[in-house]
Amino acid sequence: MLKTAIGRLRFIGFFEGISFLVLLLIAMPLKYWADIPEPVAVVGALHGGLFVLYILAAIWAAIQHRWSIVKLGLACVASVLPFGPFVLDRKLLKNEK
Repeated sequence: MLKTAIGRLRFIGFFEGISFLVLLLIAMPLKYWADIPEPVAVVGALHGGLFVLYILAAIWAAIQHRWSIVKLGLACVASVLPFGPFVLDRKLLKNEK
C-alpha cells in the first residue's frame, strides 16, 4: 500500500481523517465543556502535521497520475471536511487502483 503515491495518500488520509474527528468530537468538547484545553494542543499539533503530509501526498499523487487541477482541488477540499478523506478514498482513489 505504501509503495504507490495513491497508497500513501490513502494511508495518510486515513490517519488525517481520524485525527480531525478526534479533534472535533473529543478534544474540542473537552476544551469547551470540561475546561481541559490540553488535548486540543496535542491532537491539534498531530492533526496539523498529518494535514501537511496529506496535502503533500495529494500533490505527489496528482503529479504521478496526471490528475486535473479539479481532482487535486477536490482532494484538498476533502481534507478540511469531517469524513472528507474517507469519502475521497471511497469515491476517487478506489477507481485509480
